[in-house]
Amino acid sequence: MRWRKTIRRHARRVTARLKPAVDHAIGLVAVFLLKTFRRANPDRSVAFAARALRRLGPWLPEHHTGRSNLAAAFPEKSPAEIEKILAGAWENLGRIGAEFPNLDRFNLDRVLEPDSRVEIDEPTLGRFIRLREDGKPALLFSAHVANWELPAVVAAANGLPTSILYRRPNIAAIADAIQNIRAVNMGNLISAKGVDAAFKIAAALENGEHVGLLVDQHFARGVDVTFFGRTCKANPILARMARRFECPIHGARVIRLPNGRFRMELTEEIAPARDAAGLVDVTGTMQIVTSIVEEWVREYPEQWLWLHRRWR
Repeated sequence: MRWRKTIRRHARRVTARLKPAVDHAIGLVAVFLLKTFRRANPDRSVAFAARALRRLGPWLPEHHTGRSNLAAAFPEKSPAEIEKILAGAWENLGRIGAEFPNLDRFNLDRVLEPDSRVEIDEPTLGRFIRLREDGKPALLFSAHVANWELPAVVAAANGLPTSILYRRPNIAAIADAIQNIRAVNMGNLISAKGVDAAFKIAAALENGEHVGLLVDQHFARGVDVTFFGRTCKANPILARMARRFECPIHGARVIRLPNGRFRMELTEEIAPARDAAGLVDVTGTMQIVTSIVEEWVREYPEQWLWLHRRWR
């Protein structure tokens, strides 16, 4: 069996040596596609990207991850139903890729006008205005549903001071291209990989700003929560900041609608869990937040990112 171990060791070395070149090539292709989608008709680009990824996705290893996740989350669904949801998830991801370089064309500063791609209802509008006008900090959580970039873009376009915690892509060329686009459309960006991320979030809240976070990704040093009946790790920073600042918590989600449109919803203030001393309970609060995300995903399962390893 030694020869097998030797082959695996050499394969890992070759892969490690080739990775920078492969990443560079992937980066060049991604940047080319972003620029192409920017130059082309947005609706045609989105439709093309959705079809392309729907066909390509099943050949990628993430498809197996998505299938396993869905089978565990929805044991009552048939294999055909699971594949249909997965196809929708790939389509959604393709649409996001083509929409991303064109977000400034969505008229997001006029969400009450017919020419805006995003619609909001009266309750959400009222909550948004209160957040914008009360001069108080708040924590806003979202998840990888529909086009998850939109809540932050809409907030920035409509005058809500917001700092966004984000993860920079590992491939430098892609990261730089996305950073340039995000810098135009969003508020203050805080890198989740930075050692000072928590300090920057705290500073934003101290200044009366709003902080937006995606809460549905694996976080190795996180707290245990239950999501679709299985235990996974959640980043506790939202609950820890709520404990420290006693600021409101709201959920913001986007729902993809037909004809390239979206609906954005902002929840009422969410009451956190509290311990015997009356302080915000970090694990309990993250479970409340995770349960809300689960409700969102159950309603539109094809719009969530089943393709990542949420459970480890």
